[in-house]
Amino acid sequence: MFKRLISTALIFGAAALAPPTTAQQALRCMPRDVLTKTLDSKYNETLTGGGLQTEKRLIEVWSSPDTGSFTIFLTRPDGVSCVLATGQNWNSVQPPPPPGVTG
Repeated sequence: MFKRLISTALIFGAAALAPPTTAQQALRCMPRDVLTKTLDSKYNETLTGGGLQTEKRLIEVWSSPDTGSFTIFLTRPDGVSCVLATGQNWNSVQPPPPPGVTG
């Protein structure tokens, strides 16, 4: 019984010391110009869309039509951007035309 208790404690202790998950590692902050230059030069991503989350938070989506990679980040008024998510297989969708407009 005592050996099982010690073994269980060691296993859970080791799990608690494991490195953080990918989502936690993805949250990186840096100046916006540094981030956008990296996205453009290293990943061939360009601005796909975005908008204001609040008066003081801009959300942007950058993606690459060539590789399908994408990055979503938030920019604060001080010019610092924090990556919220990254991934693969991005699909851009064209919005439907407004009512009354024929294409």
